[in-house]
Order: sequence, then C-alpha cells, then structure tokens
Amino acid sequence: MDDRQIIELYHERSETAISETADKYGKYCFYIAYHILYNEQDSEECVNDTYLRAWGAIPPHYPNNLSAFLGKITRNLALNRYRYYMREKRRMEQTSLVIDELQECVPAFDNTEQAVEEKLLVEVLNRFLHGLPVEKRMMFLRRYWYMSSIREIAEDYEISEGKVKMTLLRIRNKLKQTLEKEGIVL
Repeated sequence: MDDRQIIELYHERSETAISETADKYGKYCFYIAYHILYNEQDSEECVNDTYLRAWGAIPPHYPNNLSAFLGKITRNLALNRYRYYMREKRRMEQTSLVIDELQECVPAFDNTEQAVEEKLLVEVLNRFLHGLPVEKRMMFLRRYWYMSSIREIAEDYEISEGKVKMTLLRIRNKLKQTLEKEGIVL
C-alpha cells in the first residue's frame, strides 16, 4: 500500500492505518529507536508510541513524506526516553558520544529568544547538507540522525573506521565554519 493510501486510512479513522504503517515502516522506526536506546523493549515501545502519535496527528496534518514524519516522531520519542534514562544515571555510550560530537559545532537553544535563530540554523544546515557529496551527506546523517556507530558506517561503506572518523571530523569542522560565517553563535 502506498503512503497516500495509508494517510487516507488515518483520515478515515480506520484502524487498518496502524497495521499498514507497522507493516511498511515498523522496521525503519525500530532502527531509529534502537540506535538511540540500544534496548529492544524500549525501542518497541517507542515504535508503538509512534503509531499512537501518528494517529493523533493525522488528521489534521497531511504529511508530504510519511517515512520522514514517522521517523521524526520515533526519533523524538527515543531521545526523550534517552534523556529520562540519563536523569536516572543510566549510561548509553553511543548516543552520548554522538551528542557530544555535535555539541562542538551546533549551538543549543534554551529560551524562546533563540527560537528565531533555530529557524536560521535549520536553513543553514539544510543548505550545508545539500552542498555535501552524497556519500558524505549519508555518512553524516547515518551518524547524527540515525545514530549509527562508526563501525556500522565503516562496514556499510566498506572503508576503515579511521576514515569514517576523519570524514566526520572534517564535515563537523566545515559545518562549524559555515555556521560561524552565517553569524550563528556557537
């Protein structure tokens, strides 16, 4: 079933929408959650919560890209659960490492005054990513969106872990320079 048909099922409030979503995007959403949480049970709960959130959001929303819509919901739910675990002193090394790497070149937004800067950051980041060669862009997204390990990326691209680390470091440095040129304070 294609995405438009699934979205129509949500608009009709048909429970089939959830089963069709699970069939088509369950593994994708699980992949996202698992690479943040590294726990199967918690990842499954995030995926199930994703379906519930999608049920509540469609309608009124009509997402143009259902996979991105579901991926974003899953990622946010998994990150919220991760933050909860961190408050409870539970350690998840991979996710901590990824977040620490990005903190060097992407500012944090703590108040509403900074929300305006967040929009600018999104625009600059999108332009930056579209300017990267496809392989580098995919490595960046695999690491910082999907939170894949260096080893997984290296295996998938059939290159050394050192090359992945160096490529990501160079991309982060280039991103930092781009943000500074755009006047975004780090």
